[in-house]
Amino acid sequence: MATIKLLSARQVDTLGEGVHKDGGNLFLRVRGGSRVWVFRYKAAGKPIVIGLGATNARSLAQARELAAKMRTEIADGRDPALLVRIKKDTAGKTFKDCALALIESKRTGWRNAKHAGQWEATLMQYVYPVIGDKLPKEVTLADVKSILLPIWATKTETATRVRQRIEAVLDYAAVHDDDHGRNNPARWRGVLDKVLPLPNKVATVTHFAAAPYADVPGIMAALRQKDVMSAYCLRFTILTAARSGEARGALWADIDQKNAVWVIPASRMKAGREHRVPLCAEALEILTKMQSWRMNEAERVFPGGRGGLLSDVAINKMLHSIAKDVTVHGFRSAFRQWGAEQTSFPGATLELALAHVNKDKVEAAYQRSDLFERRVELMAAWGRYCANASNIVQLATGKAA
Repeated sequence: MATIKLLSARQVDTLGEGVHKDGGNLFLRVRGGSRVWVFRYKAAGKPIVIGLGATNARSLAQARELAAKMRTEIADGRDPALLVRIKKDTAGKTFKDCALALIESKRTGWRNAKHAGQWEATLMQYVYPVIGDKLPKEVTLADVKSILLPIWATKTETATRVRQRIEAVLDYAAVHDDDHGRNNPARWRGVLDKVLPLPNKVATVTHFAAAPYADVPGIMAALRQKDVMSAYCLRFTILTAARSGEARGALWADIDQKNAVWVIPASRMKAGREHRVPLCAEALEILTKMQSWRMNEAERVFPGGRGGLLSDVAINKMLHSIAKDVTVHGFRSAFRQWGAEQTSFPGATLELALAHVNKDKVEAAYQRSDLFERRVELMAAWGRYCANASNIVQLATGKAA
């Protein structure tokens, strides 16, 4: 039988940030100064988390009593969440109720499962402590300002997302409460743009650190000396000008070695569009090597531990053992600059190789082709450049991984 009642009343008040187990599906989550009870369980293999309120609103004994009732509901085939929703529904849904409902409604539409976690984390840290228990119609401009002003200048990108999420939750609540006439106090245009400076006036745009393209052949030469999965994956990423997540998530089902093409489905592309990547000679050699390492018909080309997704930490560690202060994403910039300065390929071809969406709608309407044949030539030229010993410069290498 699982151990329960692991926490003491003192620990509830003193434990540091993190998620602390009490047993019996009950956890204490400490984050950003808030202390909240959560109930975790699985339904149809899917993890479900239900908030049970803050520790100052529900004691340890009360949280345990509620968790016991919720376990009984699960055993009887009922939804345990109803135990914490019934009381709230009689008095109207709070901002937090509406936020959780909105997140749940959006969950299936998000391509990346991390989005839900990001929404929950920012709302938990910055928003719920101020307006989480308020009814949406009670949220005022003063409330929104009290949330945003402390972080607008120091964490501008985060603050911008927090504002957008507050606005979305309040809009969601207005639609479901048939209260369309009320002005949203988190709206930018006409409301907060009169109070806060433009984000780009207070935030400095940070670009991914990129290696000069002249250094790429040297980095590739160093990677060829490393006979490990992360090195092969990084080489493949560079040779295809792909994003790290796209390469690490590559599946054998998406690879056509005979025709030298990698087809990345829309569901795994940032722009939500299928992307065909021509494979140069060295990229095909890497795939042949990975085939020889393939075990039990594994679906991933570059599997991590136990066949899962190879971590970005492993890739970054490999890169930094050769070139410090450079990011994997920066190789896309190096590729783009090389193409512009060292080749005669049109900018449209280079942009399509990077799977960038043409922001000029008129131009995009006429540019219907993905210029695949030209991109075959482009990626072959990039592969030759990466392999050309005459291009190699001396690198200041870091400590070996």
